[in-house]
Amino acid sequence: MSAAPLPIGVVGVGSLGFHHARILRDVPDAAMVGVYDADPSRAAKVSEELGVRAFTALDDLLAEVEAAVIAVPTTDHAAVALAALDRGVHLLIEKPIAPTLEEADRIVERAEARGVVVATGHVERFNSALRACEQYLDGPRFIESHRLAPFVARGTDVAVVLDLMIHDIDLVLGLTASLVVDVQAVGVPILTPNVDIANARLGFADGAVANITASRVSMERTRKIRFFQPSGYMSLDLAKGTGEFLRLRKGAAFPEDLSSISLDRIVERVELQGDGAEPLRCELEAFVRAVRGEGKVVVSGRDGRQALAVALDIMQRIENHGSGWQAA
Repeated sequence: MSAAPLPIGVVGVGSLGFHHARILRDVPDAAMVGVYDADPSRAAKVSEELGVRAFTALDDLLAEVEAAVIAVPTTDHAAVALAALDRGVHLLIEKPIAPTLEEADRIVERAEARGVVVATGHVERFNSALRACEQYLDGPRFIESHRLAPFVARGTDVAVVLDLMIHDIDLVLGLTASLVVDVQAVGVPILTPNVDIANARLGFADGAVANITASRVSMERTRKIRFFQPSGYMSLDLAKGTGEFLRLRKGAAFPEDLSSISLDRIVERVELQGDGAEPLRCELEAFVRAVRGEGKVVVSGRDGRQALAVALDIMQRIENHGSGWQAA
């Protein structure tokens, strides 16, 4: 890869694609070429607002870039990604990487055959609170996450598992070095024909357990995750980018007489404060570095495929559970 800025574009400039385009205008070592959207009026509006070029044909944009962000509806991911990969264009594909495992496999296999970088847009991996706690992570045995949001129409064409929960599925998979061996899940539709609130319990081969809850019918917005590990307990507020780590003080020991115990004397609180960097900007900068050969791919296409596999398994378990209720 040359030292020149990386020519890059955005395919799909809806709500999220707009922000990709906004940030890419000033990402170091990237040269924002332009945007394409299936709705020409939307592309024109974004072009005017951001001062970037709007392409009227996908092929025209792909012909002028070396990398692209795909932020089209999930159902169109495979078609757009395969067209780009055939041109040798490196890709950051928004989550989920595809609607089916078959399509995800086609994307990953095509990228590997072409020697092209594919990253999956699981932006929570770049959350500043998560990055602040990395130095303290030590084999979590139990992980619990809650991702709750008020209802909005966007994203309701799929179940909340693929809309919101998949963020935490990816986080959990990234934090554990073991395979998922057991999945239990329950979920129900509330306001839409699809599942709007769901809970999943994942069991791993090494004995670790994760309990994940996601809802898009909450009265309040919550994005929290907690880790329990031999060295202590961690709690992160992903929305605020803050957290805390509680651990036994060095040299401290429990007294023989537990009635005299004082947690303040034996437990140390470590404040976890993120750097405030915008996660989406960090994600895009990491992708550009990876394409330029200056860093690793943080969330690969195969990582995205694995998160999708677990999400689809959860959805199947929910469907089977619901069928059981109806039969009863």
